[in-house]
Amino acid sequence: MDDRIRVAQVMGRMNKGGVEATIMNLFRYTDHSRFRFDFIVQEDSNYIPREEIEALGGSVHVIAPYKHPVHYVRELSQVLDRIRPDIVHANVNALSVIPLAVAQHENVGVRVVHSHSTAHSSEIAKTAVKNMLRPFSKWKATDLAACGELSARWLYGDRAVDGGRVHFIRNAIELDSYAMQPDVQAKKRELGLDDGLIVGQVGRLCVQKNQIFTLKVFAALLYERPDATLLLVGAGSGRYTRKLEQEAHRLGISDHVHFLGARNDVAELYHVFDVMAFPSKYEGLPLSLIEAQAAGCLTVVSDEVTREVNIVSGLIANLPLSASPRRWARQLLEMAGKGPTNDEQHGNNVRLLAEAGYDIRESAKQVNAWYEKLLDEHHQGKASQ
Repeated sequence: MDDRIRVAQVMGRMNKGGVEATIMNLFRYTDHSRFRFDFIVQEDSNYIPREEIEALGGSVHVIAPYKHPVHYVRELSQVLDRIRPDIVHANVNALSVIPLAVAQHENVGVRVVHSHSTAHSSEIAKTAVKNMLRPFSKWKATDLAACGELSARWLYGDRAVDGGRVHFIRNAIELDSYAMQPDVQAKKRELGLDDGLIVGQVGRLCVQKNQIFTLKVFAALLYERPDATLLLVGAGSGRYTRKLEQEAHRLGISDHVHFLGARNDVAELYHVFDVMAFPSKYEGLPLSLIEAQAAGCLTVVSDEVTREVNIVSGLIANLPLSASPRRWARQLLEMAGKGPTNDEQHGNNVRLLAEAGYDIRESAKQVNAWYEKLLDEHHQGKASQ
């Protein structure tokens, strides 16, 4: 008989993005002798690491996407009825009210809603749905979690945060693997790059990550550094990727822009970049900026990103999105001029990030202990009734 605590992680549409990477990092370092994770993912997911999940003792359950709500609710209910989890942990932000309502109907006693992000007015339809559902985010949840204060206040409100009702789960990573210095020249040769300036951006190709703006910034930068190359790391819809390719062509910079897609070597790529652009329109607390700081990657970040992520002094410069592409280009060149991080600085970066709670080994222990505490409190509450 399997007496491990069973946690159903509701993932929505699974990609290689920050939310998915955060929960996968947690899963890798969870105590598998005490916990079993079930990943509930939508059938329109771009990337499901089924082999790794199953190798680590977890399970994958594929259901209809929530854009088909009747099918989504029915299939989610069937999965929960079959696996009978002890905890449901919903990672779909404001939409979490739907799976948590299903979980309550299926008598799951511990129901966690986890805020990973915020919203922006430029995504009109998406933000309208978020704002409509946001007041109900806590409705069916027994417990609240968030990656940072901004995302917590956005979804749950000031009263919940100030009242200590939100449990913070940092977007933690294996810090040493990002700090490890690869053979940069060999990596450049592998990618077909020369010794010119390398500008990078890591993130899904989507409106939120604002690669359209990055292309305009890079076009301005090329006037100063015609030897520069832009590496866009991340996957996206075919439609949005084509839009970016067309914009690069319109700007006359296509020969300098490389679309690398989703990669398994991102930890090495941070060391290849001379500087990284991060002009997001909104974020919760981006995992990629934690990774970049562990790698010592110099980054220019939009003012729409919470300053909570500025952990290592000197690695991040903040600029408003209202600033011109030329100003962004100048800032990228100024940051790149600082030069690469040395081994001593890498060690200091890792120490600072670990002290801030971003060491995945320690973070996973804390989350495991929190799960057990929630379950104990639930059982005590039932016993006292």
